[in-house]
Amino acid sequence: SEQTVAGGGAGTPKSTDDTERTGNRNTPPEQLSSGNLTGKPFIISPLENGERAMLVRVIDGDTIDVEIESKIERVRYIGIDTPETVDPRKTVQCFGVEASKKNKELVEGKAVRLEKDITERDKYGRLLRYVWLDDRLINEVLVAQGFASSYSYPPDIKYQDRIIAAEKQAREDKLGLWTACASATPINSFV
Repeated sequence: SEQTVAGGGAGTPKSTDDTERTGNRNTPPEQLSSGNLTGKPFIISPLENGERAMLVRVIDGDTIDVEIESKIERVRYIGIDTPETVDPRKTVQCFGVEASKKNKELVEGKAVRLEKDITERDKYGRLLRYVWLDDRLINEVLVAQGFASSYSYPPDIKYQDRIIAAEKQAREDKLGLWTACASATPINSFV
């Protein structure tokens, strides 16, 4: 039967597969592919939805590169937005460096589970996914700790109520960007 964990909400399964392996963090950008996945997703357990992936590289606070079935895929976290750090058209935005560092601290070099909502890819070819590490929804963790804001982009809103609640609490507690960037542009203008 499915395990429910504290803070995970009803029906949120807990991973029982702790297998990790070393990923290749030195893959040059020109070897990264944004093509379609081939074959069936690698499922952690029959009770969990999602694809098992090994984190290869953290790009910024809301984007990662992962290896799925020997293929490198770029993944954009669903439901959140972090200040920009890598867009060549924009300057580094308030709290962007901190958000990137926190994302690295949370997921770098680890095996994660990627959960699709409705949309497969964004207009840039990135997979759109919720990122789970064991029983923790990393998208929500980043918001709850003040490193990201909620960013609803229907139809991909499966966990948006949780993420919005996490943002509300982080704002009230004046965590992270909600203090550091008080006079900055609202984060939801970041893409």
